[in-house]
Formats: sequence, C-alpha cells, structure tokens
Amino acid sequence: MDSVTSPSLEVATPERVSLSLPVAGIGYRCLAYLVDLALLFLFWAVAYFTFTLLVSDVLGFFQGLSGLAQTLLVVGVFATQWVYWTAAEVLMGGQTPGKRLVGIRVVRVDGSPVGVLESAIRNLVRVVDSLPGVYAVGCLCVLLTRQHRRLGDLLAGTLLVREERIDLDKYTATGPASLHAAARAERLSPGDEELILSFLTRAPGLEPEPRKHLGTKLVERYGGLDEAGRATVLASPQSIEAFLRARVQTER
Repeated sequence: MDSVTSPSLEVATPERVSLSLPVAGIGYRCLAYLVDLALLFLFWAVAYFTFTLLVSDVLGFFQGLSGLAQTLLVVGVFATQWVYWTAAEVLMGGQTPGKRLVGIRVVRVDGSPVGVLESAIRNLVRVVDSLPGVYAVGCLCVLLTRQHRRLGDLLAGTLLVREERIDLDKYTATGPASLHAAARAERLSPGDEELILSFLTRAPGLEPEPRKHLGTKLVERYGGLDEAGRATVLASPQSIEAFLRARVQTER
C-alpha cells in the first residue's frame, strides 16, 4: 500500500533498546478515514430517519429556526464528529474503528501514547485539513512532510504509525523448565511485553555480544529467578530468548 522505503519513527526505551515504528503513509490514512466516515454517515442516516418520524418537513423545520439556532445546529454536527474521533483515539489507545481495522495508531512524536490534549488539537484542526472540501490541505501536507503528518499532526505533535504483528513461532521452542520458571515471576505490563517482543524481533540481527547483553538485562529485570535458575537461563543466547518467549506466553 505504501512504499517499502517509507519512513519510520525511531524511539528508545528506558532500557536503551531502540524501537523502529513504521510510519503510516497516505494510503493507510485514507482507508482508515473512509471507514470512520462510513460509520459517521451511518450514524447521521439513522439520526435523520429517526428525526423524520417526529418532524415530517425536516427542511421546513430547519428554515424555521433562527439564525443563531441554525448556526448552533451546524456547529453541533461538527462537534459530534470531533467528539467521535477524539473520544475514540483516547479510549482506544490512539485508534478509531477505522484505524484499528487498517492497523495504524496515533502516537506522540516520541512514540508515547497520545493524550486528550493532543487528540483534541489534531481533530479540531481537521476542519482546516479538509479544506477546500476534499482534504486537499491535509493530503498535500502528508505528501510533503517526511513522516506523512497532516497539519493537525504538526500542531499537536503527533503522527500515525503502523502496527506490525510479531510471530513468536520463529523463535526457539521453549522447554517445560523455562515455562515453569517464567510462570513464577510477576505479571508483565503491556509495556513490558512490548519491550520483550521488540528485543526478540531484533535479536537475530544483533551482534552476539550486545544480543546476549540485552537479553541478560531483560532476564534479570523480568525473570524473577533464583541464582541457580538464572545461571541456567543465562547459559546461552538461545536459552535466554527461549525463557523470554516463555515469559510472554505465560501472560496470554
């Protein structure tokens, strides 16, 4: 959908493990927007037909309103869309139904989760990005910026990244001893799981020494092992990564 040479967001975790998050290009953004737009259209279609059951002449009812009331009604329609995008991104971890379906997520420029303020700003500026009616400003901005950010993203300090699924089956099989040791440790937070999975993804491309060093740090931090168990797990990079894989599997 987007070029294989698309840009990425490079972030570093507190444990100094570098993560590369692929940035979502205009194709992903357009698909997600169309899905969300379809959901909003469905909502307004249902609302319209429900209203026609109460008021037979909808156009006449609108024309009969005062200028202030008509203005407030138009503002209310925009506010509904703004609330939809903002609330969804905040409550769904940077995603709307459209973004979740396509597999993209809004994050801050440092890779951290988007907050209420950032989401509110980027979606408020959506009205400018949509000018002159076909998202010309937003599309032009996405095409001209290195990380495919529209005007709302630039002002809010956000961008969209793609989510990549990690296949655990390509790692060394885990034995019963590793599973048993991992099960005794404390539960991992979602951030801890992401850190371990990111290391496992990057491990095959690392040099042997940093590969073992990083794996050792993760085992010591999340292993919950005694002296004998730690010595067994840290015997080789393969046993380290097998243990870490088991560590994640026990959370699922």
